[in-house]
Amino acid sequence: MFSFILRRLLLMVPLLVVVTIIAFVVIQLPPGDYLTTYIQQLEAMGRTFNQAEIDNLRMQYGLDQPAYVQYLYWMRSVFNGTFGRSFTWQQPVNEVLRARLPMTIAISLASMLVVWALAIPIAILSATRHNTWFDYIATVFGFIGLATPGFLTALVLGWVLYLVTGTMITSLYSQEYVEAPWSIAKVVDLLRHVWFPILVIGFGGTASLIRTVRATLLDELSRPYVVTARAKGLSETRLLLKYPIRIAMNPVFSTIGWLLPGLINGGVIVGIVLNLQTIGPVLLLSTLNQDMYLAGSIVLILSVLTVIGTFISDILLAWLDPRIRFGASGG
Repeated sequence: MFSFILRRLLLMVPLLVVVTIIAFVVIQLPPGDYLTTYIQQLEAMGRTFNQAEIDNLRMQYGLDQPAYVQYLYWMRSVFNGTFGRSFTWQQPVNEVLRARLPMTIAISLASMLVVWALAIPIAILSATRHNTWFDYIATVFGFIGLATPGFLTALVLGWVLYLVTGTMITSLYSQEYVEAPWSIAKVVDLLRHVWFPILVIGFGGTASLIRTVRATLLDELSRPYVVTARAKGLSETRLLLKYPIRIAMNPVFSTIGWLLPGLINGGVIVGIVLNLQTIGPVLLLSTLNQDMYLAGSIVLILSVLTVIGTFISDILLAWLDPRIRFGASGG
């Protein structure tokens, strides 16, 4: 097991270097840069620029340097923790993210816990009560959840909520608390609003996990060892907990590689639709404005979390199923 973990750690180092290069290149791919977009916006408002002013602005923003110099500058800022300077917000990237990152993680983590708490029991009951009314309802719910995009769920549930209560939730706070300092009243107001995005973001994940765990468990319940165990008189609860459910959890552990980045980018479109104070709207705006250090830093964080999540997933799967560990050893 130690050699398995060591090999994974050693592979992560060059992989993370490649990830930083790819993240920077992806942000550089669109034609032009932040200054091009910025000047176009000002010219649309009637402002004119001569070439000397444009050259001076390019030098001010560091956009006159070759791409590799900009990359090295960004890497230096990544290592010192600032992640460069956001052109749009005119402040270090880490300060822009610090204002929204905790709430993003809290909402995504709460959504993940809701997904697990609902999906796993429902999937187990659906598989063990195959072809019953409960199984049919869970199956229909799964198909609806998979087929409905998150932004549409947000719009529909928001409309239903408005019809029922007369309240429209389009932010994490009421208007008077958006810029207000933290207080008990603001926390209470947050709790009155935050349940809705948690429900919306968790809806699709719950449906997907129900389908995955149910299908895996149904496959295991048809295995010969299950039939043999039942014939020997092993109780149904003990039988389920000993092997089938444990193996059915493989898809849950295998998706941890997506889970960590999901804590940051979970519900990006939902965050934009509901105007949440999360990373989603920041990522969209930084991409539209070609704010390369801000957008690149968010992409980098998501990529690093994916690599770390995959590493954790590999370890958990190797612990859960020794065949994976022994197979990775090349034996």
